[in-house]
Amino acid sequence: RPRNTRQPTWTTATAERVLALRKQYPCWGKDKLVVLLAREKLYVSVSMVGRILAALKRTGALHEPPKPAVLLRQHRKLRKRPWAIRKPKYWPIEHPGDLVEIDTKEIRMHRGVLLKHFSARDVVSRWDVVEVHRRATALAAARFLDTLLERFPFPVKALQVDGGSEFAAEFERACQQKQLPLFVLPPKSPKLNAHVERSHRTHHEEFYQVHADSDQPLRLNRQLRHWEHTYNCVRPHQSLAYLTPLEFVTRWKLHRRKAKCH
Repeated sequence: RPRNTRQPTWTTATAERVLALRKQYPCWGKDKLVVLLAREKLYVSVSMVGRILAALKRTGALHEPPKPAVLLRQHRKLRKRPWAIRKPKYWPIEHPGDLVEIDTKEIRMHRGVLLKHFSARDVVSRWDVVEVHRRATALAAARFLDTLLERFPFPVKALQVDGGSEFAAEFERACQQKQLPLFVLPPKSPKLNAHVERSHRTHHEEFYQVHADSDQPLRLNRQLRHWEHTYNCVRPHQSLAYLTPLEFVTRWKLHRRKAKCH
């Protein structure tokens, strides 16, 4: 390594502006960014903008989703799955909806009746959607997909599931029809779905052991809907500095609106 390495020739203000524009227009390349900078009286070359973008990525200041070609290569690694892929290394998880984890858990009810509990948890806001079915089939999972997309108070950008059969077939086709990215975990890696795995314990201890008084899915889902409201809108969350998910999402939406105004 040479003693004297080449130092950046751009200013911090220029780099910050390039970063802001790239985040605002993530699909626009360096050629377009040069034009936008010139409108603001910041005159730099296309190559310099390219070097700034490379430096921002290298330092971790800029995280971008992989290009479609990268996603296609990931897709080919799971040839048996028509839509699901491994989660790309640099998939951004910064805002509510960026990644929602889904999982199922067997629940033993009264008289030994077994039901399947479906949970979906947003990684950022900890917002949960829950539903119970008699069996954990791909058709039941597809119905739960419609439920969670309807109930989350923000757009869902990607889902993450384990390799269970309930998350293939009809469920995977439903994700493909909706053009909703579906990431499947490697085998024997439940820790990668840690947020929704933790939710199972919460729902079991605070709902099923306390409030559930029926083993009929229709009645139980009505009770679960009430619990879901309590969980998202009343229960303080330690991981959110004792905000509720609703309070967290409300603050996030307000901050986003203010940022758009400036």
